[in-house]
Order: sequence, then structure tokens, then C-alpha cells
Amino acid sequence: MNCGSLVETRASGKAVWGGAMSRRVSALALLVMATVAASCGDVVRQGTGSSYLIVNALEGSSGAEPGTFTATLNSDVVTVVEGVPTIFNDLGRARLRLAMKDVGTGAVATTPTTNNFITINRYHVRFVRADGRNTPGVDVPYPFDGAVTTTIGVAEVTIPFELVRHVAKQEAPLASLARNPTVISTIAEVTFYGLDQTGHEASVMAQMLVSFGNFGDPGGG
Repeated sequence: MNCGSLVETRASGKAVWGGAMSRRVSALALLVMATVAASCGDVVRQGTGSSYLIVNALEGSSGAEPGTFTATLNSDVVTVVEGVPTIFNDLGRARLRLAMKDVGTGAVATTPTTNNFITINRYHVRFVRADGRNTPGVDVPYPFDGAVTTTIGVAEVTIPFELVRHVAKQEAPLASLARNPTVISTIAEVTFYGLDQTGHEASVMAQMLVSFGNFGDPGGG
């Protein structure tokens, strides 16, 4: 049963009692209609296209060593380079691939066409803590949006992006870490947004551990 028929079925049930009971049944019917309609809306927002995105891996790299990517990231809030305190942004990269919602039947697999290809056009980064202290600018860095343009087709694609901005290390709560040994451990939630070639929205989220602190510098600096 689709969303439309479900709403119609729930709304068309008759109240056979009179008075207050009838009014309560009517109110319940309206509540069910609202709930079902909201659920249908969620399904639509999550993507109405025939293809969707899968994250094969999410990794991060310290700005001081941009060629070294790992599944977890120690984000150094200040790095001494030749005796000079320096702030680097930290990089991320995600390996994404495309899959079809209708996988086909039997030995006949559904193959994506160019209409199913998804073009990523932006991403959103949000930091959260396991202890529930998640106030941006107090407990964790501010969330932010970034722009990136990559089309995901039949092959896996690696998307580089900025994971921790320079400005985040100059603002609370990270700025104070340069002067004390505290480490703030967070989970970075990275969501990629895009459209398939017929205009249907698609998104996917991945997570990784990011710890902020004044860590040892490369080369003992």
C-alpha cells in the first residue's frame, strides 16, 4: 500500500458512536493522517530517485601531514613549524559509490544509466560529543557547510574536502587547547548532498572520530 492509499484508508473509517466518542475517534483519525503524511514526507526527502549513495570509507588527514589519511584524526590546534606557531586546516576524503534501489531480479542486475548518476554539490560537517555536551562554540566547534562538485557514476569516486577549518582552531572551544593539555574527543558527522541527472535529491552521511588537542608536532617541532 502506498502513502496516499494508507492515508485515505485511515481517514475513511466511520465512527459508529455518538457524542464525545465520535469526536475522539475523529481526532484520532486526524492524528493518524498527520503522522502518516509526515512519514511519507520523510521518505520523499530521503530521495525519490532510483539511485542512492554509499560511503565506502571516510578518512581524515592532519594539515601538518596532508598526505597521511587515517580512519581517525588527531587534529592539532597549533603546530610549530621552524619555531613558528602555525595553524593548519585538516583535510578529509570520502570514497563514495552509487547503487540502484531496484537491484533487478535473478541473474539480471539493474545497471545505472547516466540519468542515475548523482552529482554532489555540497557537504555539511557537524561535531558531537558522546557525553551529550554539544553546544557549538562552547563544547564543540561550529558546524559548517562546504561546496564540492563531483559526479558519482558506475565507479567509486574519492571526494577530498575540508574537515576542520582554520577558523575553528581560532575560536572557542579549540583556541584554549593550545595553552592546556586538554583533549576534546568528538564524532564528526559528514553529510554529502547532491542531485541525480533528472533532479532528484540524494544524500548520505558518514562518521569518524576527531580528537582536538595540542599534540606533538611532526619532526619534534
